[in-house]
Amino acid sequence: MTFTIATWNINSVRLREALVCRLMQEEAPDILCLQEIKTPVEKFPFDGFRALGYSHVVARGQKGYNGVAILSKQPISDAGGEDFAALGHARHVAARLENGVTVHNFYVPAGGDIPDREQNVKFGQKLDYLTQMRDWAHGNRPERSILVGDLNIAPREDDVWSHKQLLKIVSHTPIEVEHLGAAQEAGRWVDVTRQDLPEGRLYSWWSYRAADWDGADKGRRLDHIWATPDISNAAHGSRILRPCRGWDQPSDHVPVLATFDL
Repeated sequence: MTFTIATWNINSVRLREALVCRLMQEEAPDILCLQEIKTPVEKFPFDGFRALGYSHVVARGQKGYNGVAILSKQPISDAGGEDFAALGHARHVAARLENGVTVHNFYVPAGGDIPDREQNVKFGQKLDYLTQMRDWAHGNRPERSILVGDLNIAPREDDVWSHKQLLKIVSHTPIEVEHLGAAQEAGRWVDVTRQDLPEGRLYSWWSYRAADWDGADKGRRLDHIWATPDISNAAHGSRILRPCRGWDQPSDHVPVLATFDL
């Protein structure tokens, strides 16, 4: 069984339904994981996606904020979702494929602007969320699993446009990188994107604040695809769709894809 999986923080699925449909038509991933859908499930635009072959959906929604969804051409079953750090947010959903592979779709909290939990409650929530992701992985020891999503951390020096200048900027601070690394190690997750593309700068997010995002190219790799060691060697073909950042009314994130032969 060969399938391609894509992850994309869409920043409102109802606002950008046309962009999702364009991705489905141009790239046709078998499984598409969306974050920040910003809608309750009952208002999710199912019909347009079903018309393009994505007839299987598992989602957790929330009015105006957060929200995660897994859309698939192949049958999937709901494998639950966790409320890490007890935030009451729709930030995790899981689905199981017929071959037994479980897909976990995450939207980790952004963490606000100040990298200090004493001054910024949101930063503390982010660290707590990552700690509970670590503990969950320790307790569950996932196998035959893929973890994708907007993890809101660019861990490597070449995952940001300037390591030195971003060391005190939320998403690349040492404490965040440490917490993400602990969560990754607990699940023995393999960073599939960097397994395939080990060298060079890679970005999946460019700020809306940049007048010329492409020319300035001050990006960060916040979106990830991981896999457990028992299936990570089956992954290949990783890519980041930078041109999507230039589409009309784009998300500030672009899709990240990988293919698995399982």
